[in-house]
Amino acid sequence: MKPPLIVVMGVTGSGKSAVGAGLAEALDVRFVDADALHPPANVDKMASGTPLDDDDRMPWLAIVGEHLAEAAAAGEGLVMACSALRRRYRDLIRSHAPETVFVHLAGSRDVLESRMRGRAGHFMPVGLLDSQLDTLEPLDPDEAGETVSIVPPLEEVVAAAVEGVASVR
Repeated sequence: MKPPLIVVMGVTGSGKSAVGAGLAEALDVRFVDADALHPPANVDKMASGTPLDDDDRMPWLAIVGEHLAEAAAAGEGLVMACSALRRRYRDLIRSHAPETVFVHLAGSRDVLESRMRGRAGHFMPVGLLDSQLDTLEPLDPDEAGETVSIVPPLEEVVAAAVEGVASVR
C-alpha cells in the first residue's frame, strides 16, 4: 500500500494542526501546516479581520496540492493541515494529488469559539469564525474522507482519525 496523503480539514479552531501532527506521528509520515504556505499578503489580510476570497485561496490551494503530489512522487506519505472548506478547494487539491484522503474535524460553533479564545499568537481572529462556518461545505459521500468530532480529548480525536483514514484507504 502506498504511503498516505491526508488533508486534515476544518474551520479555524478545529484543531487541524494538533490533530494533523498527531496523525502524522501515528502514521510515521511528515506533517506540514498549510498556514505556513500562505503568502504574506494572505496572512496580513486574515490578521486584519478580512476573510480571504477565492482569488486569494486558489494559488495557495494549488501549492498545497503540489506539496502532496511531490510527496507522492517521492513515495512518501504526508499529512497536511489545511482548511479546504469548499468542495471545489478539495477538488483543486485532488487535481494535483488524486489519492488524497480528507479528515474533516467537526464541532459546534461554541466549542470552536472557546478553543479560539484559548489560543495565543495565531493570526486568525475569532471574528472570522462565522465566515468560515458559512463557507464550509462538509465532505460529500463521493469524497474519500472521514468526519471526526473534535469534542473528545486530542488523543481520542487522533485515534478516530487514524481509524477513519484506514477505513477509507
